[in-house]
Amino acid sequence: MRSETLLQFFKHESTVGVLLILSTILAMVMANSPLHGFYSAFLDIPVVVSFGEFVIAKPLLLWINDGLMAIFFFMVGLEIKREVLEGALRERSKIMVPAFAAFGGMLVPALIYTAFNFDSEAAMKGWAIPMATDIAFALGILSLLGSRVPPGLKVFLLALAIIDDLGAIVVIALFYGHGMSLTALGVATVLGLIMLIMNLKGVRNITLYILIGIVMWAAVLKSGVHATIAGVVLGLLIPLRGNREDFHELEESLHVPVNYIILPLFAFVNTGVSFGGVTVKDFTDSVTLGIAGGLLVGKSVGIFLFSLLAVVLRFGKLPDGVDYRALFGVALLGGIGFTMSLFIGSLAFECSGDACFSLVDERIGILMGSLFSGVLGFFYLGSVLKKR
Repeated sequence: MRSETLLQFFKHESTVGVLLILSTILAMVMANSPLHGFYSAFLDIPVVVSFGEFVIAKPLLLWINDGLMAIFFFMVGLEIKREVLEGALRERSKIMVPAFAAFGGMLVPALIYTAFNFDSEAAMKGWAIPMATDIAFALGILSLLGSRVPPGLKVFLLALAIIDDLGAIVVIALFYGHGMSLTALGVATVLGLIMLIMNLKGVRNITLYILIGIVMWAAVLKSGVHATIAGVVLGLLIPLRGNREDFHELEESLHVPVNYIILPLFAFVNTGVSFGGVTVKDFTDSVTLGIAGGLLVGKSVGIFLFSLLAVVLRFGKLPDGVDYRALFGVALLGGIGFTMSLFIGSLAFECSGDACFSLVDERIGILMGSLFSGVLGFFYLGSVLKKR
């Protein structure tokens, strides 16, 4: 990634972080004020799309989570492909340490959550919630430290977050499907294979890929696999080699709608926690503690220790200008789950009857863990990074 592009990227992410914070505050204010009825009605607005016998009928909340977030994951797929072929994930020596870090940052939080909730089958559905890192928030907070942040530290966090996103995508695909329809899944698979063949045969018409991708998204939605996976697959199948200019133009065109509309809207509809019935027990519930502890302790310990392991085993080395103190600060920022954790939480405790209401609101743990990780990471890095 060129240096000027990298600088623009981090400025961009800082702005996104502010928008996500404002969206969260607005949602919580509305959920705990006389406007709570309007807020709930907004989430429940029925939206129906039908073509003959094919019908998709969902409330607005699920259209945002299943539909608009598929566009976000489409952009993630494009970013992963670009980084693997051209960027920070291209060289083995540079990818091994963040890859180990990402693995530890997923494993240890899941183990901590399990330690709190292993005796509850219902609660264990949320084991993957603290595994995720919110790339926008983490990079946004790091960018607030300005020129004192070594460029290598930014690239390390970017690579870590991208691999972490890839891990979260695999977890969603494998563990958070429901009511599989083999027919719909077969249609989606055939469409994916068609686009793969198009790519291998040198078809460069991106519009054609997107049109097929929309149909694939609808098939995946009906299959029981979460529909956002279609966005990732489409992003990975868009041709890059021999089509660099169009590929980069497409990726850049998605930044504004995704970062300034889709992610803030997702945060707004998913963070409206009502504290009307919340008690001290909700903050000390095993689900809350498992999520908050997994994000704050699990992510920082997992990322840091597994990075050390990769260095000790000589699979790679830390980036130039990055020492172990700075590494631990980035590990703390890895505990900002927010968007991805909220997304996985919405899948893990998706309501069926009254089942999800027997558990504590998982968003409390996500907000607690992400808040403490962000604040501690910011002030710790501010103290250990020298001004340049």
